[in-house]
Amino acid sequence: MFASDRLDLAVRYTELLATEGVLRGLIGPREAPRLWERHVLNSAVLAEAIAEGSTVCDIGTGAGLPGLVLAIARPDVRMTLVEPLLRRTTFLEEVVAELRLDHVAVVRGRAEDLHGRATFDVVTSRAVAPLERLLGWSMPLVSPTGALVAMKGRSVHDEIEDAQGFLHTWRCGVPEVFEVGIGLVDPPTTVIRVPWADPAQIGWPLARESKRRPKKRRRAAQ
Repeated sequence: MFASDRLDLAVRYTELLATEGVLRGLIGPREAPRLWERHVLNSAVLAEAIAEGSTVCDIGTGAGLPGLVLAIARPDVRMTLVEPLLRRTTFLEEVVAELRLDHVAVVRGRAEDLHGRATFDVVTSRAVAPLERLLGWSMPLVSPTGALVAMKGRSVHDEIEDAQGFLHTWRCGVPEVFEVGIGLVDPPTTVIRVPWADPAQIGWPLARESKRRPKKRRRAAQ
């Protein structure tokens, strides 16, 4: 989960969450005693689903879950943390500087602000939104051969059913649901992975253009 040379970084990050994170309203006081088990380890096992050397974007990262935890566990990835709130990005920048995480960039903004500007091998998130909305924010950031890899709860199959129309319109591949951290965390972390159906035919620009295209006017009756 954490290599021996990364464990101290994970412990320090958890300490900062339990102190500065609580003081700044990033983490609820009741969560502080169980940060390690419920949040940090739960996020760290997501590394099982990310290939070596990947570029990763964590949208709505909040206080850095799961993105900053992944960056600590996986120094081989290039991590971009996207978060709109100033108090959160300030905290993230301070943690990145203190832990000397040179492979991490913090971006203040929303996922939509990066649409058309950057793509990544993996786009992650944790408890951000139902799948249909999450796809709209995440898939424009997914490279042709990349995938959305999000942490989800027990309702994930219902969310997939609700998002069928969106998945088809945007030419997404078949969603895959699986567990990571089996034998390491209890319960294991549920993950959904959504690639593009065909890397040569990415659907989101087509969907966006169709919304902008004006409707044809009907001819007046003769």
